[in-house]
Amino acid sequence: MNKVDHSFTIGNVKFNNTVLTASGTYGFGLEFAKIIDVSRLGGIATKGLSLEPKKGNPGERIYETPAGMLNSIGLENPGVDSFKKDYLPEAAKLGTKIIANISGSSLEEYGLMAESLESEKDVAALEVNISCPNVKAGGMAFGTDLKMVEKVTEIVKKNTTKPVIIKLSPNVTNIVDFAQAAQYSGADAVSLINTLMGMAIDINKRKPVLGNVMGGLSGPAVKPVALRMVYQVSQKAKIPVIGMGGISNPRDAIEFLLAGANAIMLGTINFREPQMPLDIIEGIEKYCLDNGFNSVQDLVGLAWKEEKHVKTNRCT
Repeated sequence: MNKVDHSFTIGNVKFNNTVLTASGTYGFGLEFAKIIDVSRLGGIATKGLSLEPKKGNPGERIYETPAGMLNSIGLENPGVDSFKKDYLPEAAKLGTKIIANISGSSLEEYGLMAESLESEKDVAALEVNISCPNVKAGGMAFGTDLKMVEKVTEIVKKNTTKPVIIKLSPNVTNIVDFAQAAQYSGADAVSLINTLMGMAIDINKRKPVLGNVMGGLSGPAVKPVALRMVYQVSQKAKIPVIGMGGISNPRDAIEFLLAGANAIMLGTINFREPQMPLDIIEGIEKYCLDNGFNSVQDLVGLAWKEEKHVKTNRCT
């Protein structure tokens, strides 16, 4: 039995562990259940779901970069109805919380997605991907427009009683503004960061590597940016913050907690080291025991809380 309390809460849902897996990197959890005991995880964020099935982008879709990975999958998924019928019943047996990651190409679709999943008791929470093209607004991503962040959050909240997590895009000028827009519009938590936009060029073919030209950069290369953004957002947010971006080992995870994340999500590392989520849980446990912390939440934000305490003391 663990001696440290690893739990955290979003809305009215209690998660048994602060280590979760990120959308798009863990399928529906069924594949990884053959390799590790996924019941020890705090939760699994599903691959991005849309109202209708999507085939995704043309290849190439994935490209390895120094200390990272570019992906341009295009939200390939079976659609929300197939998810509920064919995947959720089995995922619910895994013994961990299922967070449905939803996306839409219009405000109406976000509302319909939330409504569709409302009656699914095995879905613990919704994570809302706002880095999707807004078809009705000329292709602008929802996540880079403050007003659209507010509207998406409001329509999802209107159509569900489940906790709503807004997944923030880092491709903005000041991510704190977007976190606060989500919070003021009713979000129960924010998760950050989604991938940074990037690209690669094949010098022999003299053309972009990815079929969609640009894609999302993830992996260790983005960690300093992600950590900085979690540090900034957590000081202003009055709702839980889930941190992600390049977390590859227990030390990385602890940094995010100290920066202000109430929980973390693991993404790219799952492809290389599927055992790492469990190693990170054990590493956090050891760090807490070695340093006299009874709860993982006791670590949250100490990097800036202690800094403010020191500054206050110096002033007096």
